[in-house]
Amino acid sequence: MEPTLRLEIFPADLDVTVDFYERLGFEVVGRSAGPPRYASLRLGSIRLGAAESDPVSRELRAVPAGAELVVEVDDVRATRDTIVGAGIELADDLTLRPWGLTDLRLTDPDGYYWRFTDRRH
Repeated sequence: MEPTLRLEIFPADLDVTVDFYERLGFEVVGRSAGPPRYASLRLGSIRLGAAESDPVSRELRAVPAGAELVVEVDDVRATRDTIVGAGIELADDLTLRPWGLTDLRLTDPDGYYWRFTDRRH
């Protein structure tokens, strides 16, 4: 079986987080009343767990101190339109990078930093 990746994040408000990720295109595939309250989400083969936790300063999760979570997509422009259409504010709109890929960046309500980028062909 091919390895898969599941990310675990620790939001301060699970309901706000679930709403954000649903607007981003993730599907809720499980929930637990806890404690801690927990949601399991999926976007294609990306699995994301969210366990409600005490608030943490957004700056602690910001790049370069935190992690950049990168999602490769077939059509980053269409992905951008879907994200913006869902009312999600971008930290950085579509940009052609020196390494030849176009990407956009956003931050979730707890400061987790995401980059959506073209697939390298």
